[in-house]
Amino acid sequence: MIPDRVSDILRSNGLKALEFEPGSTPTSELAAERIGVAVGQIAKSMLFKGKNGNFYLAVCPGDLRVCSKKMKGETGTKVRMARGEETEAVTGFRPGGVCPFGVEGVEMLLDIGLAGYPLVYPAAGNDASGVPLTFEQLKQITGGRVVDVMER
Repeated sequence: MIPDRVSDILRSNGLKALEFEPGSTPTSELAAERIGVAVGQIAKSMLFKGKNGNFYLAVCPGDLRVCSKKMKGETGTKVRMARGEETEAVTGFRPGGVCPFGVEGVEMLLDIGLAGYPLVYPAAGNDASGVPLTFEQLKQITGGRVVDVMER
């Protein structure tokens, strides 16, 4: 089930989520296989907590790893991956289904690697969904800052 706040954002932007059986797309690899796209097209949304106490949501290609040094350069602080309970408390979504839409009070970082794909697929608030959209649409809807934070 897609959360109402996500459904409202999708509807207002003319988008529709792909929905699958529960628990079927919790990883980038499984999501890509289920949707039938490259793993890099899966826009994984990962929450990080900075030493400064701030949270950052990095939306990144599913086939790459985040570079700690680049994250520090972009955020100005050392960061660590948020724990599951922190992720749910801050974003309202459980790990494996974090959606970049409707998240308040968190700086949104969009990795430039997603721009190389015609469509990317972030989760729609659960681990059995994906939203096909362009990088430009992702940028416009989230208001995210374009960065380079992946190991390449």
